[in-house]
Amino acid sequence: MKLGLHYWTYSTPAEAAAIAPTLAEAATTAEQAGVASFTVMDHFFQMEAVAAAEEPMLEAYTTLGFVAAKTQRMTLGVLVTGVMYRYPGLLAKTVTTLDVLSGGRARLGIGASWYEREQRGLGVPVVPMAERFERLEETLRIVRQMWSDDNGPFAGRHYQLAETINSPQPLSRPHPPIMIGGGGEKKTLLLVARYADACNLFGTAAGADDVARKLDVLRGHCDAEGRDYDTIAKTVVAHQPPLVDVDAFLAEVSSYAALGVTEVQVTPDRHPVEFARRLGDEVLPRLADIG
Repeated sequence: MKLGLHYWTYSTPAEAAAIAPTLAEAATTAEQAGVASFTVMDHFFQMEAVAAAEEPMLEAYTTLGFVAAKTQRMTLGVLVTGVMYRYPGLLAKTVTTLDVLSGGRARLGIGASWYEREQRGLGVPVVPMAERFERLEETLRIVRQMWSDDNGPFAGRHYQLAETINSPQPLSRPHPPIMIGGGGEKKTLLLVARYADACNLFGTAAGADDVARKLDVLRGHCDAEGRDYDTIAKTVVAHQPPLVDVDAFLAEVSSYAALGVTEVQVTPDRHPVEFARRLGDEVLPRLADIG
């Protein structure tokens, strides 16, 4: 079982000048401890469900470029890119840039954007949910085309590209892994079956039963699409905080492993450097025996 660190807040410590050194130390500490992936949110305002919208927030891909320069092994990605925030051709170039400069460590996490307050606040078009999913599917088709030897045009309902030149191509082969985030059973998991290398689900208080049901739906979509279910990596954002009760966290992870989940992401609930250090001391040595 792999462990991913999902960095969702820049509020500890509170001073803006401390954000960069804290981020760098947390990332390098996590990598040295054996954390396999490092992800950030694609938000510009903090999520109101967890904290005040005015709390510090950094642009995701700039942040990952900074982390790439400080680390050597961890996979780097956004959990997950909001489809409305970037034109698809430019998104493909952005992820390619991260992949090339990190030595082939980029992962494209993507989903249907949802945070309307930040969209309206910053002038991002707010469109109906059905259109967001149409744009998500076109974006997936575009990035796959740009990460291929086809540099011709793309004509979709929402996006038209005259040329899909992408030079240099990513170092990752055949391309940076595509992870679609979310558990929507009719649309999101169908897109996973059609286009993705990995899915990302949220753990809940219901535990493994809810994740198992989502994966059963995904398996059904794979059968209908002629896709090998086992070629899709399954990842989960853990519900149980890893340091509050390590035994309970490991029990949750074990239940996911039994379903074929190969990576679990955790979010800091204290100073991020302390969190990363304690993951290495208290969690990762025991996690190695799971899965």
